[in-house]
Amino acid sequence: MFVKSMISPFSFYKLSVAGTFVRSCRSFSFTGSSVSRAAAACTTARHRRPNCIEEVYTTLTWTRALSAIEARQNLPRVFQQQRNYTSTTDRIGTSDLLGANTMNGSNKKARIETSGDGDAAKFEEVYHTLVNEIITEDEANPEIADAAKRFRKMLDYNVPHGKRNRGLTVINAFRHLAQPDQLTDDNVLKAMVMGWCVEWLQAYFLIADDIMDQSKTRRGQPCWFRQPDIGMDAINDSFYVEACIYKFLKRHIRGEPYYADVLELFHETTYQTVVGQSLDLITSPESNRDLNRFTQQRYDAIVKWKTAFYSFYLPVALAMYMVGIENEESHRNAKTILLTMGHFFQVQDDYLDCYGDPSVIGKIGTDIEENKCGWLVVQALQRVTPQQRLIIEENYGFDDASKVSKIKELYRELDITSVYKAYEEKSYQDLMQLIENHSGSLPKEMFVAYAKRIYKRQK
Repeated sequence: MFVKSMISPFSFYKLSVAGTFVRSCRSFSFTGSSVSRAAAACTTARHRRPNCIEEVYTTLTWTRALSAIEARQNLPRVFQQQRNYTSTTDRIGTSDLLGANTMNGSNKKARIETSGDGDAAKFEEVYHTLVNEIITEDEANPEIADAAKRFRKMLDYNVPHGKRNRGLTVINAFRHLAQPDQLTDDNVLKAMVMGWCVEWLQAYFLIADDIMDQSKTRRGQPCWFRQPDIGMDAINDSFYVEACIYKFLKRHIRGEPYYADVLELFHETTYQTVVGQSLDLITSPESNRDLNRFTQQRYDAIVKWKTAFYSFYLPVALAMYMVGIENEESHRNAKTILLTMGHFFQVQDDYLDCYGDPSVIGKIGTDIEENKCGWLVVQALQRVTPQQRLIIEENYGFDDASKVSKIKELYRELDITSVYKAYEEKSYQDLMQLIENHSGSLPKEMFVAYAKRIYKRQK
């Protein structure tokens, strides 16, 4: 029914005047019974979903609500001329960022590029625009101008210097999934904004993670908290980085029918990653080393919750919501493939932490010193003799170069490198089969491209 579907995605918590909404329903020729149910729904919504996301209900007007209802119900777009909210292109200028020419205010279809170079260059420009957008506004306020100037420096140090795979994947997935009429400059720009929101989320996690792990370097430079005069102030900086995400989403996509889905997805993904980080910390306390915790089951759980959800499922799920793919089966299929891909990626990361070139991977590996429940030590524990296990117990988890050397020597004795290479080959083939079996209505070539991008990676 109309009202049932309306309340499901959007409980109109802050739609203060029920009568206005009812009259709006009548103006669009909804049936009398639907209008009556709409009136009842509006007056009782706060009781039906008390835990709803306040931001959605604060910002939605009834026209945006109708847009959401229309999209959910696949109703004819008879309301299009009634909408009057500002698009992302109006806010930050598609013609400047995407190099597009518009005619009579309409968007031209964006060209699907054969390489990622075009999107990567435009993505870079969007970063600077987003920073200026949020910082310039705060710098104009004399009460908080000093904080804004500091945050600009902090953002430039922490956000843009990674490989940007997560953010670019949002754009790439959107291009794979979108129908031709959805590939407008405005939508590509929205995908770029959400891609940067994923990168902002990554930066938030990394700033905090480096403090908890007492890491030395990140992305080829000293960790932010190790900068002079920063220290534990970096904790508040990480909070700011996360807060920016919701400022950007509110500014650029709150008029879209997928706004609530995107908000919920970011909140849920943050929750999942925090849970994964907790598993990591309680499994590997430096003050209480216990190798019995380092099981394959625990390792798999840490990887799934700490890395795979936000690094692999989140970017593709955002694109799926953008194009209107909401059904549980499609999201379940995507999650099955992408969480497996995330596991594959993290095993690679653990191997590179020990054997990768710091000048290439952008950090000095410290998993051994930090007593991490990593893939290499888990594999070693499955293969050691009692005497070799004693070597791990006496040397793993100490910030001591000689002890680290003994662990690496044991890895050589156990030929962990060959174990890894065999795993990499088998896991890649298994992943290809998983894509074949579970892609369903989603494009197989999208998943295959992502798998090939990380296969045998060196950074």
